[in-house]
Amino acid sequence: MSIQDSGKGKIALVTGGGTGVGKAITTALLGVGYTVVISGRRKDVLDAAAKQLADETKGKVVALTADVSDAASVAALFASIKQEFGRLDLLVNNAGVNVPNVPIDELDVAHWNAIVGANLTGVFLCTQQAVKLMKSQSPRGGRIINNGSISAQTPRPNTAPYTATKHAVTGMTKSTALDGRAFDIACGQIDIGNASTDMTSKIATGILQANGETAAEPTIPAKHVGDAVVYMASLPLDANVLTMTVMATKMPLVGRG
Repeated sequence: MSIQDSGKGKIALVTGGGTGVGKAITTALLGVGYTVVISGRRKDVLDAAAKQLADETKGKVVALTADVSDAASVAALFASIKQEFGRLDLLVNNAGVNVPNVPIDELDVAHWNAIVGANLTGVFLCTQQAVKLMKSQSPRGGRIINNGSISAQTPRPNTAPYTATKHAVTGMTKSTALDGRAFDIACGQIDIGNASTDMTSKIATGILQANGETAAEPTIPAKHVGDAVVYMASLPLDANVLTMTVMATKMPLVGRG
């Protein structure tokens, strides 16, 4: 089967799929034949995105509201998917948040809890429900792809909560990949460096560097992330991309700076 039709007959869930990188991932998956469920907290944003994507790609998009940090909300989301489709072939744990970068001694604990809830607890809750469904469905198995970050490898200044959650997501990815082996569940992670979205718009105009300077950094179209996810998802379940970094070539990540 070619990548171009690798998603035919398959069901995917993209959390945070109505905006930014999630929307780009959804677009790419629709382009190879997936039926895609997109989730998020804002019904109006989800519904508008679903209509736009269905019109543009002629694919099937289903919008379901959910708060990934809330266990009951996530359980209801997966119950709806099971009832509607009977299975799930691909989960993309994309939903995440950040707050303005502040020194750790000035960070409000409410902001910490919000980031941990969305970026880490959300990955756990969605993975937990996906594994339950993928273990029991026929044919058994599926794939989970976690949206990490280059912050999973190297932090930016004053980003303790975001960096901590992305490091933790790497641990979740590896644990899920290990524990999923016996059930034909593959899990990998994509670490993104400067995809151009509303969330990262300040990067192109200037962001604090490790040496204390503020400098603009190169960005890449979010489409490249979607294409990378499609490649990861196109592999048979006996092959897995455990980690992949997709980044702007000239961004100051590799080397000293």
